[in-house]
Amino acid sequence: MSLLLTKFIAVAAFIIAAFSLAGCQGKATPVVNPIQNFDAERYMGTWYEVLRLPHSFEKNLTKVTAEYRLNEDGTVEVTNRGFNPNKGRWKTAIGIAKPVQGLRASFKVTFFWPFSGGYYIAELGKNYEYAVIVSDSHEYFWLLSRTPTPNQGLVDEVTAKAYDWGFDIDAFIRVTHE
Repeated sequence: MSLLLTKFIAVAAFIIAAFSLAGCQGKATPVVNPIQNFDAERYMGTWYEVLRLPHSFEKNLTKVTAEYRLNEDGTVEVTNRGFNPNKGRWKTAIGIAKPVQGLRASFKVTFFWPFSGGYYIAELGKNYEYAVIVSDSHEYFWLLSRTPTPNQGLVDEVTAKAYDWGFDIDAFIRVTHE
């Protein structure tokens, strides 16, 4: 077998293995235990992003919202939308969240197949007025609210909990909605 063909087979095998592993759902490993009392229908609707950790898919975005719609099969359609003032345009991403069996308030969200990420509701206001979302690593954290500007006391309380949970609160981005 030629060296070129051997290299091609090795690269092809690596790509196939990478996509196979990325597509696996794997075991859910939330960094904070998800809440136990959760009503999916009450959770649906529009949420405003208040705090987040920085990551490439939301870089420079302001006015970020998440819209959740419950599908008949129990999955949730997710529409994330934010404005990039540097480019002067809106960015939208649509995905599907599938419930994680055996874990309440837990989903695997896919925006770009075959990649998915953990979405775990670590805290939820008793009137569903705010939600704290974590993932499978300390690289992802969101505070969502039903209003664009929640009470500063709530933001401070959630930030203190995030610190206790091991998140880098100095890296938090406060999302503007003006």
